[in-house]
Amino acid sequence: MKGETMENPMDMTGRTVLVTGASSGIGRETAILLSQLGASVVLVGRDAGRLAETQSLMLGQNHRLEAFDLNEVEAIPQWMKRLSATTGPLHGLVHSAGVVLQRGLRFLTDRDLQEVMRINVHAAVALAKGFRQKGVCGTPGSVVLLTSTIGLIGLPGLSAYAASKGALISMSKSLAVELAPENIRVNCVAPSLVRTEMVTNSQKQMTPEQFASLEAAYPLGLGEPRDVANAIAFLLADTGRWITGTTLVVDGGITAH
Repeated sequence: MKGETMENPMDMTGRTVLVTGASSGIGRETAILLSQLGASVVLVGRDAGRLAETQSLMLGQNHRLEAFDLNEVEAIPQWMKRLSATTGPLHGLVHSAGVVLQRGLRFLTDRDLQEVMRINVHAAVALAKGFRQKGVCGTPGSVVLLTSTIGLIGLPGLSAYAASKGALISMSKSLAVELAPENIRVNCVAPSLVRTEMVTNSQKQMTPEQFASLEAAYPLGLGEPRDVANAIAFLLADTGRWITGTTLVVDGGITAH
């Protein structure tokens, strides 16, 4: 009716979301966006100083910094239990932290594989396990795992990374079915190349022609961290209420080839 105010389905006011990898890149941008949507955010990373930098870019004051090493996989569920006792129930979980390894098969070691899987997959399992604990999750709950288009397409030298990201995609489907009775949704977002610090550093090692060729492979050009953060927020908010067990590809059209 005329004069009524339209409700924003992406309003996150009153909700608390834990974001890993919040010290940089997509994790940082996600934390900033969620604060702009009204959420309270628990910022997780190993570097407290970098987390403080993220917080300085956020709206609101009701946020929490948690310097925690996700390599301590076995400690994650109890850590989340203690955390929620202070913050109150968590309504969302975003696992953005990850390890990228580019190494050809000839030089790939078992230790390499274990290190990549520990953060990218084992920590994701522990985070989901911790999130669903009684008193930790405020239902309805939403889990978003950051995977990658490398889990969907093949590129040389990235077999360990691809294995970890493909594992997240498969795992999310099983978790979605298992946790649906508990009113918890589980989804993945699969970005491709976005303009993060890592891409900037890689660009310095290329000629302008090489980087232009890379960018030209994307029909919509390279993305920005906010493009991925928008997709994550969409799945966390009520806009994603009827979505679970899916992978939202945010890639500028690269997988359309």
